[in-house]
Amino acid sequence: MADNEAFTYNGGKVEPGETQDIRYGISETYLGDPVRIPVTIINGEQPGPTVFLSAAAHGDELNGIEVVREVAYEWDLSDLAGTLVCMPVLNVPAFLAQQRYLPIYDRDLNRSFPGSETSTGAKRMAYRIYQNFIAPCDFGIDFHTSTRGRTNMLHVRADMSDPEVARLANAFGSHVIIDSTGSDGVLRTEASNRGTPAITVEMGEAHRFQRELIDEALAGVESVFAEYGLRTTSTVNWPGWRTVISRKNEKTWLRADSGGIVDMHHDRGALVHEGDRICTITNPFKDDNVTVVAPFTGLLVGVLENPVVYPGNPLCHLVELKDNVRRVVEREQSASPETPV
Repeated sequence: MADNEAFTYNGGKVEPGETQDIRYGISETYLGDPVRIPVTIINGEQPGPTVFLSAAAHGDELNGIEVVREVAYEWDLSDLAGTLVCMPVLNVPAFLAQQRYLPIYDRDLNRSFPGSETSTGAKRMAYRIYQNFIAPCDFGIDFHTSTRGRTNMLHVRADMSDPEVARLANAFGSHVIIDSTGSDGVLRTEASNRGTPAITVEMGEAHRFQRELIDEALAGVESVFAEYGLRTTSTVNWPGWRTVISRKNEKTWLRADSGGIVDMHHDRGALVHEGDRICTITNPFKDDNVTVVAPFTGLLVGVLENPVVYPGNPLCHLVELKDNVRRVVEREQSASPETPV
């Protein structure tokens, strides 16, 4: 079998059998000091696909950081067939500030891809990341969490109309796939449109490591590696049941119609039936309660964590389940002593 090829980026090369840890310059601070992102490139001796794993495009979304680091530094990759590009912190300025967006002008790095050499600071950063470490890849996975004050069960977001993206999404082995093309500038959208199939994995909440979700995501990465032959020791995972949410009427964000303090009655991942009470909104005196009920039977993919709302604030993300999937989930959750958290 032929040897793998070298991985090249602007300023360096990683030969087959080599691993490099680099801090790659993508911008400069007000003082003219470099802004560098950490990148680990593991180039296997045997040929295979080139894959990126990225996290913290939003600087306060931390779960994915640990997923990428553990793959790079705790997995035995001696049998790796292909090349792995690990980027645990894409948005270094926001990570240092522990906020979602770039501190300068509050720009969203994950609405700036594939970037531009001559545009805004965010697009210049995105351009250098994309050209050097995304475009050379055959496919990739971008890890995210919910924003502050909300939490998500682990699920995949992918454009299932693209067969190569669908293959990747199915291989990850999550229970829920939300089928969408994604907004302009989103990493997985722009990569997929330019020939590098990519998915987003949503998991948990901002500002913390959640071990059970990290482990679940690691199992998904291992399943993907098996699907594409990167590791012979891995197997493709079937999650037991799966729902793909494609139509707009299969999902909804329930929003508060009044301000107040929220008592959430279900955790993320819970099955609720039409008419079930999802949460109650109260005032400080608890004498004007507003009950929010499920408009249809479905799964709570995301729920509120911060228990205070204004009118219009999101309370939960509910997706519909087909009857056969619903019956499986009902059996699972009735057999479990606790609803998934």
